[in-house]
Amino acid sequence: MRCPACDSVITHNTGVCSCCNGPLDPTGLRRDSTDEEVRLDSDQEKTDLRDESSDRMETYTPPSGKANEPPLGSINHQAADNRLWGGFIRRACAFAVDWAIILLLGLVMFVMSYIGYKVGLSAHGRSVTMENSSGLYFILTWASVALSAAYFVIFHSLDGRTIGKWIFGLRVIGAENGDVTSSQAFLRWLASVGFAPILLGFLWVIWSREKRAWHDIIAQTWVIRQ
Repeated sequence: MRCPACDSVITHNTGVCSCCNGPLDPTGLRRDSTDEEVRLDSDQEKTDLRDESSDRMETYTPPSGKANEPPLGSINHQAADNRLWGGFIRRACAFAVDWAIILLLGLVMFVMSYIGYKVGLSAHGRSVTMENSSGLYFILTWASVALSAAYFVIFHSLDGRTIGKWIFGLRVIGAENGDVTSSQAFLRWLASVGFAPILLGFLWVIWSREKRAWHDIIAQTWVIRQ
């Protein structure tokens, strides 16, 4: 815009011309061609900024939550350093509670089976002796093994915790902090029974950095504290 009196360029309308100190009437100001150029340049700059911002939004891909996760069958060792693993003493106490429960259930099963067997023999006028009870003991032995397998496999595959682990705040997990599958739980129980005569399999928890026994390594499981 220009002053109608001295034709000087007006950059800021303060009501007085900075060149001739004459009063400025907004209706009498003349528009200059440079005003249109400045306004066009400003509008073009805003359009370019909007286009550049939209291009950035289209080309930007947010990282997924699994980008830094370790491959299947492993544990993120950076997170593992801050994790509380189930130690030897805590795991031994939980194991003792579990076996006490299994022994109690086995005792109930034995008493009920013995009473039923005795009643059956008495109906034929016979009593229970070592000679005629060998079949009963054979069946009870394998029933106790099945009871132990069902106890550990079902509890570990359902929630990763037996009653003993629940009491002592422990949980069995799989790779990638996942749940333990039924096949993993069965393999873990089978390996623990196989290594039972070799105490080193369970004592390995003492020296393992992640507090894993041999049956944990075989089944690809970890025991953590919660």
